[in-house]
Amino acid sequence: MGDTLAQIHAYSARHAELSSWFDSDPIFFDIRLEPYLIATARRHPDLAPALEALVARTQAHKTALVHGDVSPKNILVGERGPVLLDAECAWWGDPAFDLAFCLSHLLLKCLWTPPARAAFLASFQALAAAYLEHVDWEPRAALEQRAAALLPGLLLARVDGKSPVEYITAQAQREAVRRVARPLLQRAVARLDDVSAAWRKELER
Repeated sequence: MGDTLAQIHAYSARHAELSSWFDSDPIFFDIRLEPYLIATARRHPDLAPALEALVARTQAHKTALVHGDVSPKNILVGERGPVLLDAECAWWGDPAFDLAFCLSHLLLKCLWTPPARAAFLASFQALAAAYLEHVDWEPRAALEQRAAALLPGLLLARVDGKSPVEYITAQAQREAVRRVARPLLQRAVARLDDVSAAWRKELER
């Protein structure tokens, strides 16, 4: 999936003429940025500046075709690789969003199925490594920094935003997400490994 996602982003980044086909800023804001990050900022007023800054930065980096809903439920295994479904909020914007969005699901599912934690964490590493290997349309470190900064915001959004994941139902699980996400948002990490390390530490509590 990391290979495929990076190929989509790389191809579209080299063909800026496609941007007019996906000029959907209002839809992306209404379906993704507002219910996830802005709504979460209202629940956590002390984090509002950090979350609002993530929104502004995501809106400012308009460089590639973004699927907007790259999650396990929207990925089929095809004969020639992954097939992505449900691109209703496809948008010309920041490709770091797709990477962070998918990675957030892999971390959250560690709480859903504890026996599979090692596999989900390995999938996180494999997806991130494969994706970053193909980043050639901008400095790799810059894209990773944006994805790493977005990731804790998306984690927190899935317990305190308008679209919480249905499989995290226990208050203890929600608190675990908050314990990881809040400090990461406050100190603005630069690498995806920083997020996964904090998540592993929480799982080992």
